[in-house]
Amino acid sequence: PYYVDLNQNLFLQASLHNSDPNLVVFVDTCVASPDPSNFRTLTYELIRSGCVKDPTYSPHYSPYRDVARFAFNAFSFFNRYPSVYLQCELVVCRHNDYSSRCYQGCVSRFKRNTGS
Repeated sequence: PYYVDLNQNLFLQASLHNSDPNLVVFVDTCVASPDPSNFRTLTYELIRSGCVKDPTYSPHYSPYRDVARFAFNAFSFFNRYPSVYLQCELVVCRHNDYSSRCYQGCVSRFKRNTGS
């Protein structure tokens, strides 16, 4: 566990450990929950599909492509839960593959297949 006070900035970093220097890490989705085994019922979205949902969420510069950094203000769920758990989905892409998910940024909705 990591202990912080309410409204304190919480800084996180995700690193990819791989020998390929041409990979990029992208933070796609981060959801918080008071229950570490349930991220569907009572949740709070920080970022979803690359779209920032929490006004305190901010990406931070990293000099390394294989490291994603971001921060947000610590919060509680209705002051009834002593802990907040975070679950994040990260995407790994090839550097300079501008058609990949890493370079699309915020995707508010996905395209539908127009086939029969």
